[in-house]
Amino acid sequence: MKNRVLGKRGLEVSEIGLGCMGISHGYGVIADKKQSIELIRKAVELGITFFDTAEVYGPYINEELVGEALEPFKGQVVIATKFGFNIGGEGLDSRPERIRKVAEESLKRLRIDCIDLFYQHRVDPNVPIEEVAGTVGDLINEGKVKHFGLSEAGVKNIRRAHAVCPVTALQSEYSLFWREPEKEIIPTLEELGIGLVPFSPLGKGFLTGKINENTTFDSKDFRSTVPRLSPENIKANLALVDLLKNIAVRKNATPAQIALAWLLAQKPWIVPIPGTTKIERLIENIGATSVELTDEELQQIEIESAKIKLVGDRYSGDNAKFIDR
Repeated sequence: MKNRVLGKRGLEVSEIGLGCMGISHGYGVIADKKQSIELIRKAVELGITFFDTAEVYGPYINEELVGEALEPFKGQVVIATKFGFNIGGEGLDSRPERIRKVAEESLKRLRIDCIDLFYQHRVDPNVPIEEVAGTVGDLINEGKVKHFGLSEAGVKNIRRAHAVCPVTALQSEYSLFWREPEKEIIPTLEELGIGLVPFSPLGKGFLTGKINENTTFDSKDFRSTVPRLSPENIKANLALVDLLKNIAVRKNATPAQIALAWLLAQKPWIVPIPGTTKIERLIENIGATSVELTDEELQQIEIESAKIKLVGDRYSGDNAKFIDR
């Protein structure tokens, strides 16, 4: 496993990280604690040094799990967590006093002395982004946080925040299944020297090739509400998976590995964070770092994927309203 540097402030992490949300949040099932700790520690053993969590995952239990699993590796790994949701209430809350409270509580749950990367989970329209950036900047000066991040922020807010406190990384959805960041976000990040951490780099599981029009999601699985993953839209979108499968056969790889290798080939400052609860999938995802796509193969993906019209919105309802444009 090689390392990559996120942003211009020198945050060095493994080229693939581990998104820990799905272990205890979002998919309707909370994984066995012992097995989950084993999974996270196996990731460290296999070279992953970058772990992503948030107070809202659970809430709280994901941070607690990550903190317990990674305690033996203190100083050897990078832990990212997030603030910004109104836990126990509705909507968002990025008031300075709330940010400080989350930082103190996250430090305890994660069993660390300083948060490596502290993201604003979603832009709060009721709190000026300059106030948010200033508060995190104060926490950095106090030694409680090392790096400031944003998640799903739009270009205007990225620029405004970065002007107050340098942003190390933006976490946003980006994959062959969702390429909107290429329009404005990625050029802006390149200009400002900010790293990109794609979540859902496998299209919420779609790009693994394990989902088809007959797949059903539990009502507690957030994917049951994703328009792009409705049965009729899955059927229409499977052409993209077929493209990945064709290349995977030639490369002696899996569709998931091709999808991740494609992401890694886009920019040297992109670090995807696929999530899983299974060690065999963890090993498969890490295997993507050994898949090198040639210029011709990348061009083929570009040409062939451009012919495929993907259908369905990325989010619906409450999830959609929290996206900063």
